[in-house]
Amino acid sequence: MATKREQKRARALQILERLDAAMPEAEIELDYQSPLELLVAVVLSAQTTDKRVNLVTPALFKAFPTARHYAQATPAQVEVYIKTVGLFRNKAKALVKLGQVLLDRHGGLVPKTRAELAELPGAGQKTAGVVSIHLGTDKAFPVDTHILRLSKRLGLSTHAEPDEVEADLRNLVPEPWWFKGHQLLIWHGRRCCDARRPECHRCVVAELCPKKGVPKKKS
Repeated sequence: MATKREQKRARALQILERLDAAMPEAEIELDYQSPLELLVAVVLSAQTTDKRVNLVTPALFKAFPTARHYAQATPAQVEVYIKTVGLFRNKAKALVKLGQVLLDRHGGLVPKTRAELAELPGAGQKTAGVVSIHLGTDKAFPVDTHILRLSKRLGLSTHAEPDEVEADLRNLVPEPWWFKGHQLLIWHGRRCCDARRPECHRCVVAELCPKKGVPKKKS
């Protein structure tokens, strides 16, 4: 007889397989053409929709094509391009510092490892994880707000901190599924398992979900 741990792992894999069957096209929704553009876009995406980020990055990337361009700019010059993005003043400061650090410590290039990426201004473990898995330089299961919410609802983790939730997911999910699993949970969170009004009636994994923390419908 399978242990509870084995059953939980099997259920986690079933969840991802069903989501993959329903959304085989799931991928990052930020537009970018280079490692630097990817890094900047992910930094900007914190507390902002990918759609909003994609609206501002074409002009931003054209004005600041290299780390040196960010390093030599003032926050006010960067703000002009990202003023419709949440926390734009703090992000403008971070991008200028980011350019300086890339120039001073990494020859103007984006570092490859998650550990190095996490030390960059405006980054952190989540941003570093997202960038590294899309560059193909590190294996990770980075946790954003959607994955944090779904991990609780699906009963995959009882933790509230992203790092702890990621550790749980990495223990449950086979490594070959980490990259795709990250994207599938984000897509499901955006398209079906909403924070306030999850559409359980059309959820492809509803029968596998214990619905922990799902808001109760008002009568």
